[in-house]
Amino acid sequence: MTKHERITIDSDIAPEFTACYLRIAGDECAFIETHTPYAHPRLLSALAAAGKTPEDVRWIIVTHAHLDHASGASAMVAACPNATLLAHPRAARHLIDPEKLVKSATAVYGAENFHALYGDIAPIPKERVRALEDGESVALGDATLSVFHTAGHANHHFVVDDPRLETVYTGDTFGVIYPSLQRIAKQRGRAGFALPSTSPTNFDAALAKKSIERVLALGERFVCPTHYGAYDTGRELAPQLVRFIDRAGAWVEEAARGDESMETMSARFAGLWEEAIAEEAPELGEAERKLLALDIKLNAQGLAFVAGAKRAGTAEKSAAPRAP
Repeated sequence: MTKHERITIDSDIAPEFTACYLRIAGDECAFIETHTPYAHPRLLSALAAAGKTPEDVRWIIVTHAHLDHASGASAMVAACPNATLLAHPRAARHLIDPEKLVKSATAVYGAENFHALYGDIAPIPKERVRALEDGESVALGDATLSVFHTAGHANHHFVVDDPRLETVYTGDTFGVIYPSLQRIAKQRGRAGFALPSTSPTNFDAALAKKSIERVLALGERFVCPTHYGAYDTGRELAPQLVRFIDRAGAWVEEAARGDESMETMSARFAGLWEEAIAEEAPELGEAERKLLALDIKLNAQGLAFVAGAKRAGTAEKSAAPRAP
């Protein structure tokens, strides 16, 4: 009988913050998400612990090109000689030629910080990258993995449907669902806690809600967000995500009609996120708010960017980075 397994790999310095997934289907394997080059040893250790070798890896899949998902892709492709990288068409071109991605991220973080966070991002040979259109499928052993384009968080994002394991790997489409927050919420009799990711630069409230609906319509038991782990409570958590998205969309529309600076908007949005989180999940304490601090900061910056772009009548089209 063919062995089918999904292994969650804790791939960040902070525990249970960023996951990569190792999918095993008999003799073949796939990695879903690569995090940064610094996670490379953890991914290969998980592979070895499962009794597999880099030669067994057929696919390396990234849900989108934000650096906490895909900056390690070139290192993993180099380590796995038989693997092909699978990505959204808009993401694939940035992974084949990462110069623009690296340049924009370096401008944000500075050269020294960029290298400390993300290491070296090398071009991936074009012949080892395959761009997948909406609804396209690939075989992994006797399993089938299908991708569905899900804009809203990023315009170069897809989710990966894995019916054999009743799983959808959701990247950032289904928000962040940290394990420690679920434990606290469930102690209060709640299904859990999920926060959408509106980090720079492509947040679109209407598309984000459609993408959540699309994930649910697949009918799988588990959602596996990159941040972090597997949950069978996706249908219960979705209404909370939608409520947050509706609030965020309204904040953006209001700010787009004003004249606040980016800095002022970011600060105000951060405060609005904190208030909304406190209202939705009053049980979260200081430690939990600290865990969410980075997401709140990035979410606020993302909304400020979109509000500014709406005001200026422009739209961001690049695969912009997300901070770690």
